[in-house]
Amino acid sequence: MTIQDTIERAFASAGLDTQSGPMRGVSETIRKALASAGLANPSPAETGPRGHASPASDDAIEVVARELVTGDDPSTGDDTVPQARTSRAAKAPRASKGRSVTRTYTSAAGTRVYKLYIPAQAATATPQSLPLVVMLHGCTQTADDFAAGTQMNRLADEHGFLVAYPEQASGANSSRCWNWFRAEDQVRAAGEPAILAGIAQAVLADQPVNPKQVFVAGLSAGAAMAVILGETYPEVFAAVGAHSGLPYAAAHDVSSALAAMKGRGVMGGRPHLPGTADDPRRPTLQAVPLIVFHGDRDHTVQHSNGEHIVQQASRAHAGRSAGAGQPAGLHTRTESGTAPGGRRYTRTVHTDHSGQPRVEAWTLHGAGHAWSGGSATGSYTDPTGPDASAEMLRFFLEQGAKRPTAQEPAGGASS
Repeated sequence: MTIQDTIERAFASAGLDTQSGPMRGVSETIRKALASAGLANPSPAETGPRGHASPASDDAIEVVARELVTGDDPSTGDDTVPQARTSRAAKAPRASKGRSVTRTYTSAAGTRVYKLYIPAQAATATPQSLPLVVMLHGCTQTADDFAAGTQMNRLADEHGFLVAYPEQASGANSSRCWNWFRAEDQVRAAGEPAILAGIAQAVLADQPVNPKQVFVAGLSAGAAMAVILGETYPEVFAAVGAHSGLPYAAAHDVSSALAAMKGRGVMGGRPHLPGTADDPRRPTLQAVPLIVFHGDRDHTVQHSNGEHIVQQASRAHAGRSAGAGQPAGLHTRTESGTAPGGRRYTRTVHTDHSGQPRVEAWTLHGAGHAWSGGSATGSYTDPTGPDASAEMLRFFLEQGAKRPTAQEPAGGASS
């Protein structure tokens, strides 16, 4: 993969279409500039076996398609902090015991296909007894790819819960990104939040799902959309998992999306561009339990975005505690450790006055833009751990049953 390919991937991760419209001209300008410097994609005549550049094009810089950084980060926190218990290493993929079905959900907001994994336990489960985890893939991924990479189906077999994998339509976003950066997809009862909440409610109506144990998690653009769902549908989703994502209302268009991904709040000379991650004017209002994973060497979505997600959620939970006549604020404890695969991490847990974990943040030292502890059978995975899938599930199941009052349903049909 060359520099041009890397730039194209960066545009795709922001949901930008470089094949048409104004971005096509931008992409072509970049390509010509790289060509003038001798860094453009080699032509077929310049490539050797299997597409590798021949000696005649040694100046074409190759990068790894799946961003994995395994080195230790020398800026890791204080070594005197007590060691946290390490997460188990990700297990090798194995045949699923349950079954996967493909369904289509349609509502006034739109139509999306989703895969539903039903573990063997569902056949004998009592009504409203099993949890449901909705998994939102990242840009360029598919439902099957995300299922393979996260290995969430393996955990579903072990613990007995259903998994729904909504799939973004290429017609809605050419890079299959969830449109987290559009204002119309950051509100309730409209756009993609309404579709995704509707999928969860459709599964709940059709399967033995406990309505108090419906959770949502995602990677990158999927993580940003998961955070939006926690804010817009808190009565549907009992907790949120965000891996390498962005805070609520981090952007309002393509330009602010690119700025937010890079952790910048200044664009075009304007400080605190409204809607960016550094803008303090967009707090979340819903105190939904949340667990965050983010690599501190993520150059696609800067680690500062994960910190902003935690700040938004912590403030919302602290506000709820104060409003209920309880002591304001959350109690915080921090641990450090090393996963079985060698990845060093820092884990920070924010608990309420009763000791219940409400916000949990994992900083993965030296990790890039990839699902921690995932399987190499899927894209954007880092097998060195810790196991984000297992830790998210553990956090989800730790949450209590207190939920906001349900509001109007999303309204739609699944087939």
